Amino acid sequence: MATTQYQKIILGLKVRQFRQEKGWNFEELSRQTGISVSYLNEIEKGKKYPQPENRRRLAEALGISGEFLVSPELTQQFAPLGELLQSNFLNELPLDLFGIEIQQVVEIIARAPDRVNAFISALLEIARNYSLRDENFFFAALRAYQELRANYFEEIEQAADAFVQQYSIPVDGGVPAALLTQILESQYGYHVDARGLEPFPELQSLRSVFNPHKRRLLLNNRLNERQRTFQLAKELGFNVLGLKERPLASNMLRVNSFEETLNNYKAAYFAVAILINRNAMVRDIRNFFGQKTWNGQLLLDMMAKYQASPEVLFQRFNVLTSDFRLEKIFFLRFIHDLDRDAFDIDKELHLNRRHQPHASGLNEHYCRRWLSISLLNSLKQQHGEALSTYPNLLTGVQRAAFLDSGEEYLCIAIAKPGYPTVGRNVSVTLGVLLDDRTKRTIRFWDDPAIQRTTVNVTCERCSLADCAERAAPPTTVQKREERRRMQEMLDQLTQK
Repeated sequence: MATTQYQKIILGLKVRQFRQEKGWNFEELSRQTGISVSYLNEIEKGKKYPQPENRRRLAEALGISGEFLVSPELTQQFAPLGELLQSNFLNELPLDLFGIEIQQVVEIIARAPDRVNAFISALLEIARNYSLRDENFFFAALRAYQELRANYFEEIEQAADAFVQQYSIPVDGGVPAALLTQILESQYGYHVDARGLEPFPELQSLRSVFNPHKRRLLLNNRLNERQRTFQLAKELGFNVLGLKERPLASNMLRVNSFEETLNNYKAAYFAVAILINRNAMVRDIRNFFGQKTWNGQLLLDMMAKYQASPEVLFQRFNVLTSDFRLEKIFFLRFIHDLDRDAFDIDKELHLNRRHQPHASGLNEHYCRRWLSISLLNSLKQQHGEALSTYPNLLTGVQRAAFLDSGEEYLCIAIAKPGYPTVGRNVSVTLGVLLDDRTKRTIRFWDDPAIQRTTVNVTCERCSLADCAERAAPPTTVQKREERRRMQEMLDQLTQK
């Protein structure tokens, strides 16, 4: 029976622990066992598993039984580490994507197990307190991977280019759903049912479901043309890229592994790449940025040209780093729950660093001065809550200066109803830090018509006085001020 990675790591930890307890270095353990120093080093790192004779020598030299040496049992010192090593959480972490081997993680832990175990226990306790599940970690790891790669994947771009050339996909927008349906059915044995989810009222919030046994793609009959085209293009992505582990529904109701999460993203990336040709998009963005004044109609024209939703269009702005050298940018997607009149960030991406506008898991109230939220409020006021089809989408631009840091971002946003899901609206926002590079690239950045607004992250953390848009009192600021006054008084009492 093949030795598992877990068995190698556990045995290595035991050898390391008992060697150090005896005060031996590798040379002394080598002298005691007759095993080379280099091989002992590989054993302790969990890279090698010794043969039976060498296991016997190690056990005798270290003063432990051979049964304990090869058992999954760990001493009390390393017991929490053993639980972590056996957990799905550590097994599913995509360490290889970040150039990290699990042995490196174990080696770090083994240097100071008590302290690291306490740290890990604290992280797990935080996760439990905030009801964080495996998928929260998977999505966070995916965002980190996207940010590491500047959200640009040349290998998928090349696969998309080859596909476009092979099937004569239009490169200047307007990819027809009928063409993608024909490719799925003729080349990949699919049966596409445009009304497949109609008999299932419980699934009306889903856009598609794939039955792998019958090769049937069931679509929501309420999808508009652009939504239907994207679902077909994404399905092609799973097949062209050979992504086997994948979700079967458009919404990931249950996440089984990080591989599934990553593959879902790759398929969506492929879909965007074939629907919005990179070279054509770069030309359109260059024209958009070259305007001396803000022109939101150009964004809507791009959406119409590529038959793309705001999310798909803004995803294609991933070329900003590779083709425009704009690196300090962020993307946010806000959901406006009309029943609760609440705003949540369900997707975000930060390139180059963690930018000021970001999601908060503390149930605080996001700053109502953000363009993302003001557009959603305008959408609700103009169209009401019963909207079920695409209206005239709302676009906007803002120069947002953050109160605490003083950094200023040029923010561009589009708001739309969350059709086919009723009861919510959606806005997507691109933010670019206004540095010298941005000012040279985006000519309309200083258009006098663009509103300049002081903003913050949440109302609870904002000290801005007389804010007409405030949705909650600055409780965090108040508590921080109370602690500051307490500390001042303590300093006075404890001074000579």
